[in-house]
Amino acid sequence: MSKIVKRKGRSKVWVIILIIVAVIVFGSVGGILVDAPGRREIGELSFAPIDFKNLRNGTYVGEYKGTKSHFRDTKVEVTISKGDISDIKILKGAVDKEGKPANLKGGQSMEDVFDNVIKFQTLQVDVISGATLTSKTHLKALENALEQAQET
Repeated sequence: MSKIVKRKGRSKVWVIILIIVAVIVFGSVGGILVDAPGRREIGELSFAPIDFKNLRNGTYVGEYKGTKSHFRDTKVEVTISKGDISDIKILKGAVDKEGKPANLKGGQSMEDVFDNVIKFQTLQVDVISGATLTSKTHLKALENALEQAQET
């Protein structure tokens, strides 16, 4: 009789484990499906040509706001000094609780991407592998700020 009670107890444990696994799987799949339109929108982002030789000095704020999903909305501030980008700050996006650029993949942060933008004075820089969409939204926000800085 005690063997029967132990088997029923073990089977209840397995049922509970299977239910937990099923909830995790369905939750993950549901999250992916809900975010799919936003991911597709970001994947299709294109960048306008920016003339980096004709930037007005000043500080400009640019944003990226998704139309399908707001999960990766970003806001950056760019400072132009002597016609060159001298500083880029993330106001909203891939930052930690203290407001510093968050590590995304492989110990890299958007600060690394923005350092290359400053160094090479172009938006045509490598993005962070594994954080491509996040990188693209931050670069798009930067592009929007730089469009304001363009001398016309």
